[in-house]
Amino acid sequence: MEQNIKLPVLLTPEQTGQADALAIASGVASLDLMEEAGRAVFQAVTKRYETCEVLVLCGPGNNGGDGFVVARLLAEAGWPVRVALFGHKDNLCGDAKINAGRWTGAIEPLTPQSIQNSGLIQNSELVIDALLGAGLDRDVKGVLGETVAQVNAARCPVVSVDVPSGLDGATGEVRGVAVRAKTTVTFFTKKPGHLLYPGRELCGEVQVTDIGIPAKVLDEIDAKTFENGPELWHLPELAPTGHKYGRGHCLIVSGDELHTGAARLAATAALRAGAGLVTLAGQKPALMVHASHLT
Repeated sequence: MEQNIKLPVLLTPEQTGQADALAIASGVASLDLMEEAGRAVFQAVTKRYETCEVLVLCGPGNNGGDGFVVARLLAEAGWPVRVALFGHKDNLCGDAKINAGRWTGAIEPLTPQSIQNSGLIQNSELVIDALLGAGLDRDVKGVLGETVAQVNAARCPVVSVDVPSGLDGATGEVRGVAVRAKTTVTFFTKKPGHLLYPGRELCGEVQVTDIGIPAKVLDEIDAKTFENGPELWHLPELAPTGHKYGRGHCLIVSGDELHTGAARLAATAALRAGAGLVTLAGQKPALMVHASHLT
C-alpha cells in the first residue's frame, strides 16, 4: 500500500516505536504489522529482481522476525532461499518467535566459521538484511560486525529491512560498521537516518510502505522533523499590482575572486525561483569577476 500521510514527517526510532504501540492499542495486531512489513519487502524484491539464490540474514529481534516473513513468502513463490540467524531460534520472543516457527526450512547459524568457510554469503545472488533495526544503542562488533563486512565485500545486491544494519536511524551515523544497501524498505514514515549522511548513501533507494498503522497516531506523537519538499514551502501571495520589493530580497555573499562560481549559480537560481531582488555582495576583486558574467 502506498503511504497516505499529507506531510513528509520523519519519525525517530523511538517515535516509530510509539506509533507501533498506538496502532496496537487501537486494535491492530502486532503480528499483522510484522506480516505486512515482511510482505512489503517481499514485493519490493520480486518487483526488482528475477528469481535467484537469496540469503536472508535474521537478527534476534523484530527486524529478524520481518526477515522470516520475507523468507517464507519468497520460498512459497518458488525462490531458492537460505536463512541464517544470529543467535538461537529458542531465544527469540513474541512475534519474531512465531514467524520463525512458520519458516519450515533450515536455519543456519551465523558464526565465525559459517561466515568464513561455508560460502554462505559469497555464494548468494541477493541478500535480505534483517539483522538489526534502527534503534541501535551500541556499535556493531564481533560476529555481527564480521557478517556486515562480508556482506559489503560480496558486492551482491542487498535489500535492507527498515534501515541497513549498523545504521543509526535517528542520526544517520554508522555504529561501528553498516551494510551498504541497494534498496531499503521502511514502514509508515522515513527516519532522519534515511536522509542524513552517511545513512542517505548507505540506504540506496528508500521505499516507504504503509503496513496498517493509522495515520491518526501522528496526532499523539510530537513529531517536529519533516523531509524538505513543496508541502512545507510557504511562498508569499503575489498581487498583480505588486513590485520587486514585495517579492523577496535575496542577499548572496560571494567568495574571493578565485571562488565566485557558487555565488553566481545561487544568484541565478534565486532569480529563477522568483525573488524580486537579488543582491550579490563581496570584495571588489570578486565583484569585478561577477560583473563580466552577470547582468
